[in-house]
Amino acid sequence: MKIALMDSGIGLLAAAGAVRRLCPEADLVLSSDPDGMPWGPRAPQDVTERALVVARAAAQHRPDALIVACNTASVHALPTLRAELEPRLPVIGTVPAIKPAAAGGGPFAIWATPATTGSPYQRGLIRDFAASAQVTEVPCPGLADAVENADEAAIDRAVAAAAALTPRDVRAVVLGCTHYELVAERIRTALGRRGLPAVVLHGSAGAVAAQALRRIGGVRAVEAGVEEGEEGLGAASVAQGAAGVNVPVDGRLTGRLTVLLGGRESALPEPALAYAEGRLLAAVSQVH
Repeated sequence: MKIALMDSGIGLLAAAGAVRRLCPEADLVLSSDPDGMPWGPRAPQDVTERALVVARAAAQHRPDALIVACNTASVHALPTLRAELEPRLPVIGTVPAIKPAAAGGGPFAIWATPATTGSPYQRGLIRDFAASAQVTEVPCPGLADAVENADEAAIDRAVAAAAALTPRDVRAVVLGCTHYELVAERIRTALGRRGLPAVVLHGSAGAVAAQALRRIGGVRAVEAGVEEGEEGLGAASVAQGAAGVNVPVDGRLTGRLTVLLGGRESALPEPALAYAEGRLLAAVSQVH
């Protein structure tokens, strides 16, 4: 089994780690666009064109499914990607986990890029799945770029700024950009309130990984603990601690890992190794 994941940069690491956890034997193809990152500020047509290039590079490796591990690309390019690649290659998009956050009851916030915050797309999801909830949209300027570059100081500044805009009574936060899941613990710490329970973070990585495996018969929905149907809408909360990647107890390596940077085979970029997901993928994968 081979699963491809695409993104502008290393935001795909969270979903890749989730695939590895659910199906350790699967081969992974990670396709990104470091020369064009970030995609968020780009015009929709530009995002679509760049996403097509990245997807085509992944498709050349004949995967069984393609995960669009990027909220921006899912918004603007998903119909075009599906029109070109399906049905021979199932394409799974990423949707912010607004539905489970609303189901948890109480006020919640959505952290997203400035381009997504307040957008018709995000407002539509709020209307469809959280119409009766108290929702605060929090823009996070610079956070995705800081995560992409593993810039510790910039990450801390961006997280602190977003935390300051998040109401104190919020008990759940939707991580509306795949990059944010890589710094979930920093976000959780920044949102900590003395004497109150930890804020629940809702990400999409586990849901899209389960959906991809479900589409190709690699895992049953009940085993993944994710709702049928919507992609990313049934995402579980982001667990505390490092991303879960199962290292086989007998010491054997898991599936192969192919990294494509602008279509060229490469090693994992250095910033990826600053995160638990990147280090674990490198440690338990056969690099192709």
